[in-house]
Amino acid sequence: MDVEEKEKLWKKVDDLEKQTYDKTQDILNEILPEAFSVIKETARRFKENEIVEVTANDFDRELAATREHVNISGSKAHFKNQWMAGGNLITWDMVHYDVQLVGGVVLHEGKIAEMSTGEGKTLVATLPVYLNALPGKGVHIVTVNDYLAKRDSEWMGVLFEFHGLKVDCIDKHQPNSRQRREAYLADVTYGTNNEFGFDYLRDNMTAFPDELVQRPHNYTIVDEVDSVLIDDARTPLIISGPTPKGEHHEFDEFKPSVQKLYSAQKNFVTKILAESKKLLADKSNSENEKKGGSIAKILRSSILKPS
Repeated sequence: MDVEEKEKLWKKVDDLEKQTYDKTQDILNEILPEAFSVIKETARRFKENEIVEVTANDFDRELAATREHVNISGSKAHFKNQWMAGGNLITWDMVHYDVQLVGGVVLHEGKIAEMSTGEGKTLVATLPVYLNALPGKGVHIVTVNDYLAKRDSEWMGVLFEFHGLKVDCIDKHQPNSRQRREAYLADVTYGTNNEFGFDYLRDNMTAFPDELVQRPHNYTIVDEVDSVLIDDARTPLIISGPTPKGEHHEFDEFKPSVQKLYSAQKNFVTKILAESKKLLADKSNSENEKKGGSIAKILRSSILKPS
């Protein structure tokens, strides 16, 4: 296949991807009120009931094997409103306010929502996260430190897991591990800005597709956006790979020869310059002028053919 035909195919792929994205956004905007209502109602039921009972599915059974707050009884799954988050046992007691619903719309549109500490930024994020996780392309939530990443994934993750979405945190797993790759395949992935950034750099350094950990980026919410994109951005993320024979240094081997050459060139140029100035000082002597011309020729030839 020639280059022009390949370019046409890639252009067609790009156009199809753009059409897919636009169509997905249209559908998400259409179902936004219902999706937000689902999350708000889920939060209300967890607040008003110590146990929320639903018909168990395969995902609920998987959760029951690793989550203490999920129990299976026959065909029913029981979700307790108490679970561990950040090393503490929390009791769910929050329901979204109307102003938080507006904040969720702002985040879904890709804008910045400014809220003071204690106004519920973490709870607001659950609305657009659930909505944008529905297409199955993954949602990233970026935090400023690993404690918040782990805590929020355990604290807010129950709302998503209740509706069959897989939640994980990359800071819980080692870089380039199978567990971290699976964390990126989750519907909702929490992590710190540094870990997301270094994983991106490592993916761009690898030569084998099966070593990639991240999948194509879809939708991201940045918590404490001023800290992540302004304060922390002042410190660049730098990563490097191993250099062949990196321990072998040739500087000490060639330094004496270079110094000798540099000294010889410096002495030669200094000598020629002094002689030229001496000969050119007496302009009335035509013989000196001729000699000065010959010196200039010598100087030019010396530059072209250094000794």
